[in-house]
Amino acid sequence: MSLFIGFTVPHPPIIIPEVGRGEEKTCQKTISALLELREKLNTFAPDTLVVISPHAPLFSDVVAININPLLTGDMGRFGAKNVTFSYQNDLELAETVLATAQKEGLSVAGLDESLARVMRVPSTLDHGTMVPLYYLDPEQKFKLLVISQGLIPFSELYRLGTAIRKAAEKLNRRLVIIASGDLSHRLSEDAPAGYDPAGRYFDRLMVDAFNKGEPWELLTIDKGFAEQAGECGLRSFIMLFGFFDGYQIKSRVLSYEGPFGVGYLVAEVIPGKEDKDRNYYLKLVAQRQEEIKKRREKESPYVKLARNALETYIRTGKVIEPPEELPEIFNRRAGVFVSIKKDGELRGCIGTIAPTTSNLAEEIIKNSLEAGLNDPRFEPVEEKELMELTYSVDVLYPPEEVVDLSELDPKKYGVIVSKGYRRGLLLPDLEGVDTVEKQLSIAKRKAGIDPLDSVKIERFLVERFY
Repeated sequence: MSLFIGFTVPHPPIIIPEVGRGEEKTCQKTISALLELREKLNTFAPDTLVVISPHAPLFSDVVAININPLLTGDMGRFGAKNVTFSYQNDLELAETVLATAQKEGLSVAGLDESLARVMRVPSTLDHGTMVPLYYLDPEQKFKLLVISQGLIPFSELYRLGTAIRKAAEKLNRRLVIIASGDLSHRLSEDAPAGYDPAGRYFDRLMVDAFNKGEPWELLTIDKGFAEQAGECGLRSFIMLFGFFDGYQIKSRVLSYEGPFGVGYLVAEVIPGKEDKDRNYYLKLVAQRQEEIKKRREKESPYVKLARNALETYIRTGKVIEPPEELPEIFNRRAGVFVSIKKDGELRGCIGTIAPTTSNLAEEIIKNSLEAGLNDPRFEPVEEKELMELTYSVDVLYPPEEVVDLSELDPKKYGVIVSKGYRRGLLLPDLEGVDTVEKQLSIAKRKAGIDPLDSVKIERFLVERFY
């Protein structure tokens, strides 16, 4: 393990003098800490820098690894086109990481220039990568590997960090892993995302985690709280800690400051000897299994039916029938949405606004299979995942037209927006949807309606069952 060290670094473009033009002096603590890390990096003399960046192309279901042979970029977007970067990609390491991660069932993919064009994402270096390199790389003696974050479960990001280490060990690389990311963007009234008290609390959690070298708070953090705090680097930090899973670590915060209402953290992570008790992934799995067990012991008849429908079909290929003697609660008709989550992240959600079958039981069975197998945003659920899934069932009341926006409440009412043949629905009380404006914006986007277009708005109540 002596061949690896890790850093956490922020990436505000303003700290580059050619961009800041004097304003970089506001972030002197951060700059001084980065210069200290530069000395450590020079002494360490790595073969490869692995940068995990939140501003590399981001996908909902996969972590992307840049596999272009030459990695280039400039700060032209920030008014400093003369600040350029060019590195040889460590393609051997990239291929080994991909193979190792895929063998362990992790969602990763290589992203080259041609695929980037198809996906309509950039393949050049992003500022989350370039800003740290401006300070950490005076001589360019190493190769580079750039990895995106990916909106997959935190536990999978943690395991991916471990897979990166295994790949580096296999190739005997001297490697520095850099978790690029700012903390909260909501520390003050003039912050880019506005003020929220969750911001300061989130930043304290991050600083404590790196002072103690303990990732548990990061792995189990409430995702709604993290979004409320306006964070940027959480997923990068989780992957960094995963890199050192199974080893003792010495972690130290070099600096923290919050100019411009944004938290900037610089820290180092140095590995020690192996320690089997520091396998946080296994602890996380055990905790999650216990939580799912308790949840299933208390699940409602609606959810039990939805879960049984999907599990039976995946294991046997058969669609279950409603009970012969239909319980009274199922003997009505209504629109139904079935939502499936894995490790707190959405895994599928499909539903009907109005009833399409003879009774509620048939509606739940139908939509449970649709959510698990045919949600276009996700791959179909596989049998190996079934014990990790949680379900909720929303039974919809008939919608009513809204005359004034004051009649809406994103916690209480779902919304339906329509314009011509386009129609978008959003359920109520969703994580991170806390304003009417945001609720309507997402519903319009789902319908493919321009954000500025006027629409017909309907609201509806739901009964949500777990």
